[in-house]
Amino acid sequence: MSAPALRVAHLYPRLMNIYGDRGNIMCLRRRCEARGIGFELTDLSTGDRLDPAAFDLIFAGGAQDREQRGVAEDLLATKAAAVREAVERDVVLLAVCGAYQLFGRSYRESTGVELPGAGIFDLRTEHPGPGAKRCIGNIVAEWGAPDGTTRTIVGFENHGGRTRLGPGARPLARVRRGFGNNGEDGTEGAVYRNAIGTYIHGSLLPKNPALADHLIATALRRRHGEVALAPIDDRAELRAHEAALRLR
Repeated sequence: MSAPALRVAHLYPRLMNIYGDRGNIMCLRRRCEARGIGFELTDLSTGDRLDPAAFDLIFAGGAQDREQRGVAEDLLATKAAAVREAVERDVVLLAVCGAYQLFGRSYRESTGVELPGAGIFDLRTEHPGPGAKRCIGNIVAEWGAPDGTTRTIVGFENHGGRTRLGPGARPLARVRRGFGNNGEDGTEGAVYRNAIGTYIHGSLLPKNPALADHLIATALRRRHGEVALAPIDDRAELRAHEAALRLR
């Protein structure tokens, strides 16, 4: 039997790549290749269509507001329905910051303009207005991992929008330090089926190897069944995680 391969779609890699979000793709590739797992990456940009049956994991990062507006239009026109179908088929999705906002039901900009979202997550995001302070800084949150343990997730957030979850989504984590979804209710990110949305940059996965491996294992399971992920040397990643825990 041939070794499994992880098939990844990276949405808008040039337009949605702020604060090192591409590092999440680099992390997934390294962790797969260190275990002899194949890694097949497809970049999909404006105008490109997504085949909901072609991928095990879909990733999209964050952007400035100007790029986000252009992506919002293209997302609805060419990819939103396919991403929704993929998520309903239990394909893994990781959406960071701007993509997280656009994959909700709507995003209201600081100008009051409302961008319709792709509707993957039951959430809405509103910017309080041009005079509002941004949610910016280092963040630590508590994630309930699938093995029943509670893990810390660390990173960096910088967003003006405030996100509130509806009943169809649950939080990814609970904020220990930082703002998270809105700076008020203590939630960070959202989960629906195998789709995860989060505000955490920095980038997320290299500093949080347990979460990275959870995504890899979940993505492979759908097509290959249970795939045991061999241990790899995480000393550098864990040092980065511990250093992030100490940041204020």
